[in-house]
Amino acid sequence: MEVILLERVAKLGQMGDVVRVKDGFARNYLLPKGKALRATKDNRSRFEKMKVELEARNLEQKGEAEKIAQKLDGQSFTVLRQAAEGGQLYGSVSPRDLAALVTEKGFAVNRAQVALNAPIKTIGLHKVPVSLHPEVEVTINVTVARNADEAQRLARGEDITVARAEGEKPPRRPQRQRRPSSSRTWSRRAGRVRPQTRPRQQTPKRRKNSVLS
Repeated sequence: MEVILLERVAKLGQMGDVVRVKDGFARNYLLPKGKALRATKDNRSRFEKMKVELEARNLEQKGEAEKIAQKLDGQSFTVLRQAAEGGQLYGSVSPRDLAALVTEKGFAVNRAQVALNAPIKTIGLHKVPVSLHPEVEVTINVTVARNADEAQRLARGEDITVARAEGEKPPRRPQRQRRPSSSRTWSRRAGRVRPQTRPRQQTPKRRKNSVLS
């Protein structure tokens, strides 16, 4: 499908470019998000009329995004999650979680602006790009840890996996199994031994009386 871009779209083009995209991408993302129009004859004429308005709106939004970028770029955020000893999270940190975290700090960011390719599933330091505007992008630092103390260690560059391994308690000694008493031993052994069967007594064969001739 051919579409007319109403704003800059990464890896596609600038405002006003006519590009060919997959039908599903156009119907599910570009068109409903107001980022493009179908490249029909009527829409081409429509775009020429609204081009000046679009450029003015784009400049205004870009200016607002740049103001936010100056304060947000390089900011650090901490997310506390439960995790296994190896650092694998019991769950994940999604763009929705990060958008809510950044918004709590006073920055207007929605989950669509958090350019996270896949949810975070491990403990550690993560750099996450945030697209405030098609032409303005910043990077925030996200620390994922089990608790506040661990987050501070990560910020200092410590290897949490090694630190936790050294601080682990020694393994418990296995408990001794009680030996069964002699009566139990006898009963168990007796249960395993097949009962002895008495041999059958053979009855003596009767001799036939010999006939005297």
